[in-house]
Amino acid sequence: MKLCLASASPGRYKVLTGAGIVPEVVVSEVDEDAIMAGMVGAPARDIVLALARAKAEAVAQQTDHSLIIGCDSMFEMGGEILGKPHTPEVARERLTAMAGRSGVLYTGHWLIAPETGVGGVSEATVHVAPMSAREIDAYVATGEPLHVAGSFTIDGFGGPFIDRLEGDPHGVTGLSLPLLRELLACTGRSITELWDGI
Repeated sequence: MKLCLASASPGRYKVLTGAGIVPEVVVSEVDEDAIMAGMVGAPARDIVLALARAKAEAVAQQTDHSLIIGCDSMFEMGGEILGKPHTPEVARERLTAMAGRSGVLYTGHWLIAPETGVGGVSEATVHVAPMSAREIDAYVATGEPLHVAGSFTIDGFGGPFIDRLEGDPHGVTGLSLPLLRELLACTGRSITELWDGI
């Protein structure tokens, strides 16, 4: 059985392939802004789960894959939910505010299997190191923080600026392998069935 990843995220693809799972990638055309507009005031964990489900369900309508995983991540700090910054100015502002502080990264997962759909949310507290203005400018110049939740990654240029994590480390890279294993088990499957070439 082949897993379909409803995401263009290179981080999620890397997590899966590193664990022996080579997914087929089908990007959903979900209007994330519209979904979020309908969930104003909702907790971050509810929003990421709704977005993950919407992505998986959209791909299910586009393809005939029987096993689809959708994911979405958001960083919450000081009661504010931070998605992708998209512009250097927003990324710089966020990173300046985040430096030396901590927040929680939530990653929603929705798995569609034949005749069922199951979901869950992984979370981790992320402690960001103090960063100088020069470091922030250099990091923003890489382009990496513009397209990731919270304006940082742990498995790229942003890694040196993450002091430590508490919670699920996999979710910080965009896809939690332990949670995927649990969701597959809920559908009567083992993650070992997805190992490519074994």
